[in-house]
Amino acid sequence: MPDEMTDADLDAFAGAGAQLLGLPLKDAWRAGVRANLRVSLTLGALVDSYPLPDEAEPAPVFVA
Repeated sequence: MPDEMTDADLDAFAGAGAQLLGLPLKDAWRAGVRANLRVSLTLGALVDSYPLPDEAEPAPVFVA
C-alpha cells in the first residue's frame, strides 16, 4: 500500500465500495474498515511485489 494513503483516501475508497454494493457504512464502523483496508492493501502490495518468471501460469485446479 502506498504510504500516501490517508484516512480520507481510505474513507473515500470504502464509501465508494459500500455505495456500489448498496451496503450501509455507519460512521462507527469507519475506523475498523480503514484498519482492514490498510492490512488488505499492504498484503496485496507484498504479494504484487513478488517477481514471477514469464513462464509462470496460474494453476487450473486447486486441491486441498
